[in-house]
Amino acid sequence: MIQTKNMITAPRSMKLGFLTLSLLSIFVCQLVLAHGDEDHSKKPSAKATAKSNSTLTLTDASAAQRLADGSLFVPKIVQRQLVLRTMLSEVADLPQTIELNGKIIADPNAGGRVQASQSGRVEASSAGLPNLGQKVSKGQVLAYLRPVMTSLDRGNSQATLADLDAQLDIAARKVQRYEQLADALPKATVEAVRFEYEGLKKRKASVEASLSKSEALIAPVSGVISVANAVAGQVVDAKETLFEIIDPSRLMVEALAYDPVLTNDIAKASAKVGSADQSLALNFIGGGQQMREQAIPLLFKVNQVKGKDIAAAVGQPVKVILQTKKQFAGVALPNAAVIKLQGGESVVWIHTDAERFVQRKVKTQALDAQRTLILSAAAGGSSEIKTDERVVISGASLLTQVR
Repeated sequence: MIQTKNMITAPRSMKLGFLTLSLLSIFVCQLVLAHGDEDHSKKPSAKATAKSNSTLTLTDASAAQRLADGSLFVPKIVQRQLVLRTMLSEVADLPQTIELNGKIIADPNAGGRVQASQSGRVEASSAGLPNLGQKVSKGQVLAYLRPVMTSLDRGNSQATLADLDAQLDIAARKVQRYEQLADALPKATVEAVRFEYEGLKKRKASVEASLSKSEALIAPVSGVISVANAVAGQVVDAKETLFEIIDPSRLMVEALAYDPVLTNDIAKASAKVGSADQSLALNFIGGGQQMREQAIPLLFKVNQVKGKDIAAAVGQPVKVILQTKKQFAGVALPNAAVIKLQGGESVVWIHTDAERFVQRKVKTQALDAQRTLILSAAAGGSSEIKTDERVVISGASLLTQVR
């Protein structure tokens, strides 16, 4: 009996143990699946995904590092992120260049200036006063100038007008008498009296016009209004500039050279305008024979590209780059390939291996508005760049920031 009872009790205890373990496992699973009352049935938000991607990008970018020898280890994925571009170098004979300071000026044959010939008050025409940037044609009336006289000048003019009126009345009566006696008097005497009368009439008309007639201010050339200093009702002095007109398609550049011999050694010229990506092709016209500010002025004509406006303004300073007939051996690279360090040194980045970049100090010289000449060691450069070396031409400034 005892053995039978024990055999019956054992299975009940085992059932209770299994039941307890099942309840515990369910409770633990609920805690694990629903920690913090979060709903995992929904897809992750876009913000969370972007945060995860940014963390991954930062981790990948941090893989780029500077090695002990000063070179850089940059993985391929980082190179694509930095948008690095390279080009094969080629050593060639390139012209020596000289940089000069210059400025944009208007072509004197295609520009004009409207000035007040006397003191007066500005009056608008029927079309109104011209605005900046407005196109005008030669002979167009821009405004009117009504003369302004002092009280003394006006009194003298009115006195002269009264005297002319008196002389005109006398001359008119004289002509009337002479015409009545035309048969008894010589023909020349009668005609002289008539001419005197007509002359007095013209003098009177001139004096009256000086008191009331306005002077028309006319555009001397066709072009665009670049300066507008006139306001309706404004009183201006004689020789004061009211309008300036230029032709934006015909501009010139004036530069100052400190070497008189330079004028005989110019092969080609260009100018930097604003950023390094903007340039103007120039044609050398001539140089002055008299020093100005201890320098000789050189004049260049800007070549206009057909269908494109010249991205420059009159008076804008530019950097003129002259290519001389003397040549040096070197490598021509875009301006973006050369990096200036804090000490004033110029460096370029050479892509030596698939994921390795080496910094190299170079001696540079401007070749034109968009390119820089890297001088070779034979031409006085501090380091030589050989042919078929891969030089970074885009993203070089980002490589300098890797630590």
